[in-house]
Amino acid sequence: MATLIEQAADYFQIKLMPEQAAQFEAYGRELLDWNARVNLTAITEPDAVQVRHFLDSLSVVKAIRPYPKQRAIDVGTGAGFPGLPLAIAFPDMHVTLMEATGKKVTFLAHVAQTLGLKNIDALHARAEEAGHMQGRRAAYDLVLARSVARLPSLVEYMLPLARVGGKCIAMKGITAEAEATAAKRALSLLGGRVNEIIPVELPGVTESHFLVVIEKIAPTPSAYPRKPGTPTQKPLV
Repeated sequence: MATLIEQAADYFQIKLMPEQAAQFEAYGRELLDWNARVNLTAITEPDAVQVRHFLDSLSVVKAIRPYPKQRAIDVGTGAGFPGLPLAIAFPDMHVTLMEATGKKVTFLAHVAQTLGLKNIDALHARAEEAGHMQGRRAAYDLVLARSVARLPSLVEYMLPLARVGGKCIAMKGITAEAEATAAKRALSLLGGRVNEIIPVELPGVTESHFLVVIEKIAPTPSAYPRKPGTPTQKPLV
């Protein structure tokens, strides 16, 4: 199998240095070690971790152009995807890894320290809470989410965190187009607009992958996000 350095260059034109590749290797080791104690991932074969976690996370560059001091937040990051691989690949980007499960936040902080990453902070919070926090609401250039919720609910977690002019990127499967259509009312209410839906190809992966790219075009009304649990229980459809 090709190395991550080779795949990142071939698929997404990302140039990884050997020291960054070593950081990815260390991340993979920590992920599998901690996974024996904390439920982090069902994907445990090293080549699959490389493609389905690391390379998949890096696919976000098909929708953005990373730049120095860019502020990103990964909503419901879990074991750190996609935010932590992006922080490794682009050390000038600052990434907030937001997660509601305390043990996962502990893992993320441990990985950041182990890898010597200075451009990460791990935030223990739900999106409904963070969306009303001073310094978090409307504060990010880029809001990311992978496998968190269907888009009508997900945009209520994401858009309050984005600044006007910023982007939200939802990583989706074959339902991407249908979810974007279902989210039209929520997008209109929350100040967002779908700009494009970008297909992603990964080596050896047959399932459909897409990036739903949403632009923040207007401020989100202060009533949103609603109280914890409501966006999923009562999506704005």
